Amino acid sequence: MNPRLLLFITFILLQTQAFAQASLHGKVLDEKGVPLPGANILIKGSYDGATSGQDGSYRFETSATGSQVLVFKFLGFKTQELAITLDQNSLEIQQIKLIEEITEMNSVTISAGAMEASDEKKSVVLRPLDIVTTSGAMGDIVGALQTLPGTSTVGNDGRLFVRGGDASEVGIYIDGLRVGNAYGSSTANVPTRTRFNPNIFKGTFFSTGGYSAEYGQALSSALSLNTKDHSLRTQGDLSIMSVGGGYSQTLANEKHSISLTANYFDLKPYQNLVKQDFDWERAPNGWDVELSAQQKLKKGGLVKVLARTEAGGMELWQTQPGENGRGMYVNLHNKYSYAQSNWRNSYDNGWSLFGGLSVSSNKDDLIIDATPIERKNLLSHAKFTAIKDFSDRVSMKVGTEYFIHNYSEKLQLENEERSFDEQETYLFTEWDWYLSKKLVLRGGLRAGNSQLAEQSWVDPRLSLAYQVSKFGQVSLASGQFHQLPIENFRAIDPTIGNSKAKHLILNYLFQKDGLMFRAETFYKSYDELIRFEGNPSNPTGLRNAGAGYARGVDFFLRDRNSIKNTDYWISYSFVDSKRSYNQYETEVQPNFAPKHNFSLVVKHFIPTLKSQLGTTFSFNDGYTFTDPNESGEMNSKTKSYQSLSFSWSYLPRPNLIIHFAVQNVLGRENIFGYSYASNPNEQGVFESLPTGQPAPRFLFLGIFLTLSKDKTANNLNNL
Repeated sequence: MNPRLLLFITFILLQTQAFAQASLHGKVLDEKGVPLPGANILIKGSYDGATSGQDGSYRFETSATGSQVLVFKFLGFKTQELAITLDQNSLEIQQIKLIEEITEMNSVTISAGAMEASDEKKSVVLRPLDIVTTSGAMGDIVGALQTLPGTSTVGNDGRLFVRGGDASEVGIYIDGLRVGNAYGSSTANVPTRTRFNPNIFKGTFFSTGGYSAEYGQALSSALSLNTKDHSLRTQGDLSIMSVGGGYSQTLANEKHSISLTANYFDLKPYQNLVKQDFDWERAPNGWDVELSAQQKLKKGGLVKVLARTEAGGMELWQTQPGENGRGMYVNLHNKYSYAQSNWRNSYDNGWSLFGGLSVSSNKDDLIIDATPIERKNLLSHAKFTAIKDFSDRVSMKVGTEYFIHNYSEKLQLENEERSFDEQETYLFTEWDWYLSKKLVLRGGLRAGNSQLAEQSWVDPRLSLAYQVSKFGQVSLASGQFHQLPIENFRAIDPTIGNSKAKHLILNYLFQKDGLMFRAETFYKSYDELIRFEGNPSNPTGLRNAGAGYARGVDFFLRDRNSIKNTDYWISYSFVDSKRSYNQYETEVQPNFAPKHNFSLVVKHFIPTLKSQLGTTFSFNDGYTFTDPNESGEMNSKTKSYQSLSFSWSYLPRPNLIIHFAVQNVLGRENIFGYSYASNPNEQGVFESLPTGQPAPRFLFLGIFLTLSKDKTANNLNNL
């Protein structure tokens, strides 16, 4: 053959081989077999590829040969890679099914019973800024929470009452650690408030029922307050108020921050100006010092420290029904300390770890008439949790807790003391399964053991959520909850066991562009509540023999967009609650559980006046009480509770805030019940006195000045 012809044929064959194309085709589907149009398919490391059509099919050619990797990509789905071998033949790829990628932004969240507020969460209900700017709350965390559905305002107490349960049924936590004596000490019918300042927190988790297996020893509710991870800047904050004053200094850099705060309050000057309905011998007064520190560690870890100490007191005369004179003398002095430290870190392998330790110490020195009483309460809590994200669909949380609880109360004149020393151990686990981005299931178990009561128990909890529309979802939660009795009952009988509750909650949540609507119905059963049933076999008179229920419906609407510069929310709760407990022989409606509860909160900012105006209206249908002049238990009811409050916040300069507030503007005489004489008078009538408010109104004026290099910084930057 001609050498030139042979060379030409060889050249043509080589060129044909060089430009030979392998053909690939197939289909891209989702998990349900529905075609995915617009998916990207390409050879890894090359520009060869295609986009799927309306039926999910694709076809393209490539000059690549040998072992290759075919990549499938589609927004919202996990990227999938497939190893293939290419030659000059057509290659048909089996149907590829892509799996939805589930993230916090596109997945449904469980909302039954839960109201969470933080910068990271979509479901924002009340942030710390909301708390301090809610008129009527007077900067009190619980005062603001009482405007949410499921809560009841009990004006002569001040603590948090949720869905027919008393205040002791609410567990309060800071950074996941239990707080003992979270409310300031007070005497009968003198309202109290939470000890901690909202300024130190970045968010709140408030559950009205059906809450996580992480929380226990609370029959009704869990309130978890999360402290700030890091302060933004170095600054000083000066507060001058009608009831006292304080100063806070914060030092901060990129790795750590520390804040030291000192406050003093004394209501005596205020009470000299504003007439009081209570007979005060010494107005409430006190001081507190608080330290908050945060330290960032290498590899993303964070350590927090919070420490607080305070002291305060009051003296007053409480008029007694059927008696002349000033009545019963009460003198209270309290000392309180709380300290905690916690550490957390997240790792690249999907694990997140948390460890913490807290100690709460409370001492009350009380004189009732001439009888001195001393109460001491010490609660220590150690906790460790581990979270593992196995994938974007399965997450596990496991943890353990250990409590040491010491309590004593002593009648000093008689040198008589009652006390108990307790050790409790808990284990819990909780699993989240995202079956799709529209459906999530959460299951949990919590096991506990009381060394003192010689009792162990296991509480199962289950909840799920399903997205029914683009902006709406339904949630269901159920669970069992145990709680050991309050301290003074356990001091009488240290071996007394748990009370028990079961929750069932159905919730609908709608969220869109600053608008939130929640509707929730619930049923809660009680068993083994504490009752006084003294007999020879039970000389203490305490037994786990009570029972009851609470059922109802809540509605909540919050709108921050419809009216310019205006934020408002409306809450309504209907609660039908009855229980046999304490001294009651029959099931009664408790005096802390009004049936109808309503709140309206409005905040409007006026830029031209550099002012925010706020108003809050609270209503319930009254409180039950027992009138011994009539037959039966809880046979009477007070008139409705109504309170209209107003606030005005003025910012003449960015670093200066002047805040004025009036609680119960109209001066309505709210009655919370009646106290009766122990014995009838000569006419056979038990005389009574109403239990009311310390004063018709409460007025507050505060000036808050921030000192920093950044002249635009103020107190609100901390929230």
